[in-house]
Amino acid sequence: MSSLGNLGPAFGLVGTVGSVILNIAIVAVSFKVLTSADVSFGDVAPGAVLKVERDDLTLAIFNLDGEFFVTDDHCTHGPGSLSEGFVEGDVVECNFHGGQFNIRTGAVVAPPCMVPIKTYATIVEEGKVFIEV
Repeated sequence: MSSLGNLGPAFGLVGTVGSVILNIAIVAVSFKVLTSADVSFGDVAPGAVLKVERDDLTLAIFNLDGEFFVTDDHCTHGPGSLSEGFVEGDVVECNFHGGQFNIRTGAVVAPPCMVPIKTYATIVEEGKVFIEV
């Protein structure tokens, strides 16, 4: 894992995983911090999904056997929330029409979806997940 060095000042935001409150921060470079050091990513079990909202972004953080991936949370086909969908392996099924996406690449796996979901470059360091924006 690469070191991110001094990322500058952060500004607070709150997200949730079940009943666990996560502090969210945005940093002064081209990466956003999606978790806080006071919450272990052990709280997001393998196969689990965390929904995070910040400004105009609504994201889904997926834990695939200890490897973290971040996508837009909104399905490209309808009003479904991917963080509320069903995860099997590296595929998420939308809770609205049942369309499926590859979590790692964003590619459409099954209809009715036709447009891939946006994925974000992700760095995990010291229990925090950073995405490139």
